[in-house]
Amino acid sequence: MVRMKLLVTCLFLIGLSVIVVQKAVASEECIFEKLDGEDAKFCRGDLEVLYPELGDVGCMYIPRCNQYRKRISKEWNSPNVRYQKADRNKHYVLIMVDPDAPSRANPKYRYWRHWLVTNIRGTDLKTGKVQGHVLTDYIRPTPPSHSGYHRYQFQIYEQLEYEAISLSTEEEASSGSWDMESFVDQFQLGAPVASTHFLTEHY
Repeated sequence: MVRMKLLVTCLFLIGLSVIVVQKAVASEECIFEKLDGEDAKFCRGDLEVLYPELGDVGCMYIPRCNQYRKRISKEWNSPNVRYQKADRNKHYVLIMVDPDAPSRANPKYRYWRHWLVTNIRGTDLKTGKVQGHVLTDYIRPTPPSHSGYHRYQFQIYEQLEYEAISLSTEEEASSGSWDMESFVDQFQLGAPVASTHFLTEHY
């Protein structure tokens, strides 16, 4: 009987140890790493990009744990984009692009347009609701395999009240190799009032 009790106790302790180790490993793997260097300088204006479970992914690497990289590419729809400094009386333009298509080392298809929305009211932007005139529907981040990390950049511009913004027929036909700078100049958007990005790679 004593031996049986000792055996049960040992098995219980071993099982408990395995659970603790598994939790420690999972915790260790799920590292939310912030960007640094030149990549960190792109983040300005306190712009927030909010996905389920992850929260604000601005200025960070998407972690590999919990299949987050796969879920952001295959499962989750458009994030909430919140700019709490938005003027309630103004309208804004949101641009999301990948400057690293097909890879950061060879970005021959820069910029790849992932989302473009105009006429966003400041009141909505302050709460994270991206509601306006959608020129490009949200395209999930899908970096190709073996292409390394891609930057997914979000930029907010103030929109001139009298300016009607549109894409040309050629721009509508393809999201790749988009001349974002010319688009910004054409519609007098100026410099972004806020910008941020996250980095992820193929899952």
